Amino acid sequence: MGQRWPQRLWIVRHAQSEGNVARAMADDSGAEQIELAHRDVDIPLSAAGREQALALGRWFGKQPERERPDVLLASPYVRALDTARLFRSAGGCDGDEPICLDERLREKEFGILDGLTPAGIARREPQQAELRRALGKFYHRPPGGESWADVILRLRSLMDTLALHYGGESVMIFAHQVVVLCLRYILESMTEQEVLAVDKAGNIGNCAVTEYRFDPAAGIDGGLRLVRFNALDAMIEGDAPSTAEARHGRAGA
Repeated sequence: MGQRWPQRLWIVRHAQSEGNVARAMADDSGAEQIELAHRDVDIPLSAAGREQALALGRWFGKQPERERPDVLLASPYVRALDTARLFRSAGGCDGDEPICLDERLREKEFGILDGLTPAGIARREPQQAELRRALGKFYHRPPGGESWADVILRLRSLMDTLALHYGGESVMIFAHQVVVLCLRYILESMTEQEVLAVDKAGNIGNCAVTEYRFDPAAGIDGGLRLVRFNALDAMIEGDAPSTAEARHGRAGA
């Protein structure tokens, strides 16, 4: 029986988006609503974000071939897909490598809370604010939206796909902050308390890299071991801006 898991797995949060910038402005001004001209799926990268994605590609392009991905998976949201495209164009992987879109990697859906800042949620949706306090962010599902548990359910299906199709390969995923954390929850068999502690410890940087490597000694069939989390080496060495905005509502997160 062949190796079940990828040999290497990198999970990258998308580069800075215009949504990240708009959210920071809304928070700083105390606004209730994040002002955006696009639906969440169409939010583009900011100028700084494009620079970040190119820096990430150049950094991986300098690594030995075995240290670069040979499979690219991306959320279909523009900010994640464009991060993958710019990464590829800057030499992060083979220029002909296709980018496989997978809707299971999409951003967490916020439903009725979409586009609201914490101040907006407290003032416009006080019942939901109270429910979130009572249930906790892991299980609270706003009307029309998802809980973290919902995101984890779709990502478990994604991991089955990785095991079925990409055993022994080097895979890079471009997605969103909550997706990165929920994949850690799955891969490391975390508890609710453990993953929320990681979340509370700090935000994930735009274009930050979380990396796993296959360890044949991890379980009967081997498994993936965490090598690094929220690493910004490419931003630092590439002299690109490092950004990691807070997460609230429709934010381009």
